[in-house]
Amino acid sequence: MNPTVYYTALCFLALPLMTTLLPLVKHDHWLFRVWDFPRLQIAVAALVCIPLAAILAWQAPAFGVLALINALCLAYQLWHISAYTRLSKPTVLRYCGESDERSISLLTSNVLTPNRQSDKLLAQIRTYRPDVVLTLETDLWWQEKLDTLEQSGYVHNVKVPLDNLYGMHLYSRLQLDDVQVRHWVAPDIPSIAARLQLRSGEWVRIYCLHPQPPSPTEAATATDRDAELLLVGQEIAKTDEPVFVFGDLNDVAWSSTSTLFQKISGLLDPRKGRGMFSTFHAHYRLLRWPLDHIFHSHHFMMRDIRVLPDIGSDHFPVYGAFQYHPAATALQDEPVADREDKQEAAEKIADSDPIKEIIDHPDNSR
Repeated sequence: MNPTVYYTALCFLALPLMTTLLPLVKHDHWLFRVWDFPRLQIAVAALVCIPLAAILAWQAPAFGVLALINALCLAYQLWHISAYTRLSKPTVLRYCGESDERSISLLTSNVLTPNRQSDKLLAQIRTYRPDVVLTLETDLWWQEKLDTLEQSGYVHNVKVPLDNLYGMHLYSRLQLDDVQVRHWVAPDIPSIAARLQLRSGEWVRIYCLHPQPPSPTEAATATDRDAELLLVGQEIAKTDEPVFVFGDLNDVAWSSTSTLFQKISGLLDPRKGRGMFSTFHAHYRLLRWPLDHIFHSHHFMMRDIRVLPDIGSDHFPVYGAFQYHPAATALQDEPVADREDKQEAAEKIADSDPIKEIIDHPDNSR
């Protein structure tokens, strides 16, 4: 075999191995952490490489070894994402009863600031009539468009318009209380925490998040993103209140950080056993993974969860409907953190050196 062809083929067939090994390196730099995202794509690449390497093994034994290595990579990647397929048992039970005063529905959407197709998002809100709407990357232009929701009953709101791709707006039909806009890890990255009253009179705590992703164009490392998620997880672990955490978390559901967050917080993921519900990138079908999430405590059962159609953003919106059903806590086991998990979370938070700035916004809750 020609040496140039040999080494080119060797490098190409080794790509699944390299992208499988990089996330195993305990380093927060984006070069290592970004490969947590495309595990399905890496699995497909390994599947393609197996027969190619097997064919070339007739000319060089090294390719036979690569065929075996790619088979192992395929198995490893599929194991990582298997919980988000119908081959796994759902961790959240489906509620099939009638909607009542304990029902709640949420819609979360990263709108992409330059996107000007607000009519598509507003049409989806009119169709699904969620109790709570969270929009991300929203600036003053988007705020003007979204404020029309107040005429449709979304009179409780929190508005944080920004031009840095981290603006955030919360519109709710349900009463809000104890509203805080937080800047826990960076002064220009907000999040929202509040209590929300169901129509039954019972209260639920909500956290709306949009941390920075590890990427060459944004945060060089995943340190601050991980710390923000885990700080929220630690706070949730100290309360027995029903909880929702939702938004664009800029992390995939199967990553080590998301798994650790669920263990620390005890929250459940309604997508497990049902599918990936990939939301990004809306424009590239072959490069999609789930970045937008709705996690909840084991007090809730799921009525519906779905990814909604394109609104002109690089993200699809996500809609979820749930039933507050405290008896379900006996049937839905929450994740549990051991001592090593708690130590790892504490170390990740310390690495970020969080600022924990909290601003109360009583005027935003009406």
